[in-house]
Amino acid sequence: MSPLSKSPVDPYLPGHGDASYEVTHYDLDLDYAIENNNLAGKATLHIRACKKLDELVVDLHALKVVKISGVRVARYTHRDSRLRIKLAKELAKGEEIRLTVAYRGVPVPVKDEVGDAGWEELTDGAIVAAQPGGAPSWFPCNDRTSNKATYTITVATHPDYLVVCNGIRTASRRRAGRVVWTYEQREPMAPYLATVQIGRYVEVPQSADVPMSGAVPPARLTAFERAFADQPAMLEFFTRLFGPYPFDVYRVVVTDEPLEIPLEAQSLSIFGTNFLNRGWDAQRLIAHELSHQWFGNAVTMHSLKDIWLHEGFACYAEWLWSQESGGPSTNERAAEHHAGLTRKPQDLLLGDPGQANVFDDRVYKRGALTVHAVRKRLGDSCFFSMLQDWVKAYNGKNVSTQEFVAFAGEHSGVRIDDLIDAWVYALPLPPLPR
Repeated sequence: MSPLSKSPVDPYLPGHGDASYEVTHYDLDLDYAIENNNLAGKATLHIRACKKLDELVVDLHALKVVKISGVRVARYTHRDSRLRIKLAKELAKGEEIRLTVAYRGVPVPVKDEVGDAGWEELTDGAIVAAQPGGAPSWFPCNDRTSNKATYTITVATHPDYLVVCNGIRTASRRRAGRVVWTYEQREPMAPYLATVQIGRYVEVPQSADVPMSGAVPPARLTAFERAFADQPAMLEFFTRLFGPYPFDVYRVVVTDEPLEIPLEAQSLSIFGTNFLNRGWDAQRLIAHELSHQWFGNAVTMHSLKDIWLHEGFACYAEWLWSQESGGPSTNERAAEHHAGLTRKPQDLLLGDPGQANVFDDRVYKRGALTVHAVRKRLGDSCFFSMLQDWVKAYNGKNVSTQEFVAFAGEHSGVRIDDLIDAWVYALPLPPLPR
């Protein structure tokens, strides 16, 4: 075992990731049999050693390793979702290799204290909902948010199904009674944001400043067009506030069944049929998932304890859109949710909520109020200028709360340490920002 793999990279996700190496690119070649939920894959990992090491620890859950190639291997073991590969020759710091793992089996979600996530079989198709630790359910990876990489994802499956993955679709071709889909994610991406969506979908373009479309069951087309009619306007609005959209495309996938919550992946978001309406709870989540492309996907937390840097900003984007679309103002939304938080227990530390509370609603609402407090302190012009520069400076990188505090202070010349101490690192709810 490499020394750095003995302690967890992220204490909220023990048993995931290894800091002794990084993957710079994943080349995933998959074949999925819908009739029995069977996945066969060959993954080539472009690896760079961060230190001298004679072992690679790769995350792979439940699937069977068939063959390892590309490097000389002394031996390997695969148990407890960790593939440990003893190398025949030690790697020097900075040395680069390519590791290829062939594997197969029935993918199932990864169970963690934070929550279950990963590849799931739908009634007719498949969905990958990998946040926070579900990436190893369908491909071997270095499963840590701080190891962003580029991806090529190729999926062969039944010709009646549309496959949607991250990034640009570069090919779609028939082969031996199947259709092979290829996607390129050219901007760095954390493993949990990689996804595959498979269903009997048709693709519907939307007119926007970047290529935008929906993958939708044919019977839901009219409902989709009505429910998502404002999405291009959301994109234009967020681009004005947060800076250029950070990826090449944006897609929405609507599964042909309800989902408890929608979720974002890099360059796309996934919704259930229960969100195909014009009600505020659906519209706010359309805005929420879109805003994650800036806050969460382009700029990604180092560790789950800083999840408010994703969810607080995305929740605040809902309130911004509320005002922009003619609903209650951002100030009114802040007051509404501050009042709601006063009626809830004051026992959640926003900057370190613990495994059980990573996705607690208080993280979202208190996180958004923290953003609101920073905005009030800096003033609108300085605040939105700072946000745009924040995204520009850290696009493709990982961040922490401390880095955000330092960046905001340096950009504005105004200290926000006291605000962050009160909102993020203390339990009592501060007064409503004015």
